[in-house]
Amino acid sequence: QVQLVESGGGLVQPGGSLRLSCAASGFTLDPVAIGWFRQAPGKLHEGVSAIRVSDGNTAYADSVKGRFTISRDNAKNMVYLQMNSLKPADTAVYYCATSNAYFGLQVQYFGSWGQGTQVTVSS
Repeated sequence: QVQLVESGGGLVQPGGSLRLSCAASGFTLDPVAIGWFRQAPGKLHEGVSAIRVSDGNTAYADSVKGRFTISRDNAKNMVYLQMNSLKPADTAVYYCATSNAYFGLQVQYFGSWGQGTQVTVSS
């Protein structure tokens, strides 16, 4: 059974940085992609970034391009999201999730999800 555990969230001032971590375990086969998603209060899940496991290709939402960087450590089964120049609009619960057949940011193609970690950007 796939297990995903996010960590690294917290309270940060606008302009600050955080690094989120996703520890993945329980795969019988490597997923095609691991993604980061977020959900702000009253809003739907939004795709933030994804990385293709086979070659490290990445995708980013326009709202985070140039500020967020996704990376992976296959040996440790870890995926990271480095978030810089954070804005209040980035406040949300952040989830990592895996897809066995798709690489991109469409929420409906990701089947296994973690419990999420709260990121709050506020002065």
